[in-house]
Amino acid sequence: MAKVAVTGGAGFLGSHIAKSLLDEGREVSIVDDMSAGSTRNLRDVGVKQRVVKGDLKDYGFAKHSLEGAETVFHFAAEVGSVQYLHGSQSRELSALLANITIDANIFRACAENGVRNIIYASSVSVYPFDRQLGGHIKFGEEDAEAKVNPEGGYGWSKYIAEKELSYLSDMDVGVARIFHAYGKNIYIRPDRSQVIASLMRKAVRYPKEDFVVWGDGRQRRCFVYIDDVMGALLGLLRYVEAKGSLTVNIGSTEEVTVLELANRIIALSGKKIEPKLDPTKPSGALNRMPDLSRVKMTLGWEPTTPLADGLSKTFDWVRTRL
Repeated sequence: MAKVAVTGGAGFLGSHIAKSLLDEGREVSIVDDMSAGSTRNLRDVGVKQRVVKGDLKDYGFAKHSLEGAETVFHFAAEVGSVQYLHGSQSRELSALLANITIDANIFRACAENGVRNIIYASSVSVYPFDRQLGGHIKFGEEDAEAKVNPEGGYGWSKYIAEKELSYLSDMDVGVARIFHAYGKNIYIRPDRSQVIASLMRKAVRYPKEDFVVWGDGRQRRCFVYIDDVMGALLGLLRYVEAKGSLTVNIGSTEEVTVLELANRIIALSGKKIEPKLDPTKPSGALNRMPDLSRVKMTLGWEPTTPLADGLSKTFDWVRTRL
């Protein structure tokens, strides 16, 4: 089968999609600068391939790394915790500049190399951030255009990338707006980890590390397990190959507050921990729930892993990795 290149292929999402594509019998090239990814991530999912290592902010490398690819899964990005991405104006600018540079290089390289299909990992961050500070609102794909107000530099970079992709008339594009994926190979470094991984790291390391919950714990989230995400991404690839471009939300509608999540993780740890709330820390949006109508209708996909099962599997992995 035709060659598929996976940028960020040694990271969280990338390592899993590389494995899934290889299992389908596709020829896969893994591209990563190893700033957040690792060969251990690849080994943990059973991938033994060599990584094409380099900086995608260098256009020459970006073009060379995608030569011969018919399809590109573009997951490479500057990612991290709320503090890492949104802790200051300089961090917002850094995330924006790094990601728009990477994305522009990849899209130009795809065009010049004659790539036919792109699957792009976008984010809930493209949706109007002010609406995420209110009550129970489901975000449908059309809401990103109804009012343009992405979350910070990272959200703007994703929104700009989607706009750039809309102008690639010679390619079919699948945009996956992913709502809070988690599972094996999730980033657990303090500067990279988002809420599930951060709380799991704190629970495993407690009492050496305090179990602090950022914000007041009332933030509501919907988390989608990595195996379900892979099913959606492979379905999106097949749709794009057969029918053309499509943008879909990928997520879950099983809601949980951050404090409820913290207590579930404490229970998994088996330790006696009293969570400490710190409302002085940035807590992000209050509400983030995807409308999954389009992905169900077009791909016939919906998540099947209950949060309790996914958390248990992920906690076992985090404890082993730490």
